[in-house]
Amino acid sequence: MESEKELMNEAKISVNFRLCRVSGSMTEVMEIQAESPKFHVLFIPGNPGVVSFYNDFLESLHQFLDGNASITAVGQISHTSKDWESGKLFSLQEQIDHKVEFIRQEPESVKVPIILVGHSIGSYISLEILRKCPEKVLYCIGLYPFLTLNQQSTKQSLIGKLAASSLLSATASFLVASLGLLSMSAARRLVSYSLGASWSDTAVQATCTHLRQYHTMRNVLYMAMTEFRELAAEPDWEFMRENQNKLAFLFGIDDHWGPLHLFEEISKKAPGTSLSIESEGHTHGFCCTVAGSVWVAQHVATLIKTRLNQKRL
Repeated sequence: MESEKELMNEAKISVNFRLCRVSGSMTEVMEIQAESPKFHVLFIPGNPGVVSFYNDFLESLHQFLDGNASITAVGQISHTSKDWESGKLFSLQEQIDHKVEFIRQEPESVKVPIILVGHSIGSYISLEILRKCPEKVLYCIGLYPFLTLNQQSTKQSLIGKLAASSLLSATASFLVASLGLLSMSAARRLVSYSLGASWSDTAVQATCTHLRQYHTMRNVLYMAMTEFRELAAEPDWEFMRENQNKLAFLFGIDDHWGPLHLFEEISKKAPGTSLSIESEGHTHGFCCTVAGSVWVAQHVATLIKTRLNQKRL
């Protein structure tokens, strides 16, 4: 397999951006269409569910898969650069239903088998898509998965309290949106300075175009509130055992969203699941750096190729 450095030196095929309506909601989509795809990778982002954060990851994944797959990333409703939904707030369940409907209305996604790839809460959404569309999904890969609340995490507790309060959520969203008063160049400098030089240009741009929007931040926090309610329960271990041969998860060493005790629990309760631990230091927000995007893309491509080879045997 090509090294990360070799791949980064090659010319990549750029992702295409488009808007489409799914269940009446304007949706941001990024995609790369293969000429003769053998399968279709459907990528589900985390929260924030801004697909442009994953630009480098999607382009790298397409290359590591040797152009054999079409790839589509579907953004979360109203995690958008423009307030298409007039301030409406969308729950986790509504985001799940939105992705299922996308599969049903997109003709390209039914011609070849679908491989789901989800990041963070996108991993949970992917499992729910598998539950609702089992005949269409060949494989389901979760990256740094958020599948259940981590009671040991102080950060999660603080985020949960913020998201649960309408007043605090509105205030926080207003404060972040006030950065919209800055020019784009000033905002980019501020984001780069605040978040570090390691962040990619695409991640900085996505932050400036999307997260400075009041409607986006309100939806990020509202979705988080509903996530915390839904994921207070244990994962559906029976469902995961029944589908363990279709599942793979990548964990990080120090990730409070997908802690290693969840890794251990999955290994015991659904032992046929493919489990890996990333130890390169790319963190939960892998998509915000070029190096993280390329490494995770290579890992995902390896999982997919291994799975396809097993299916042929």
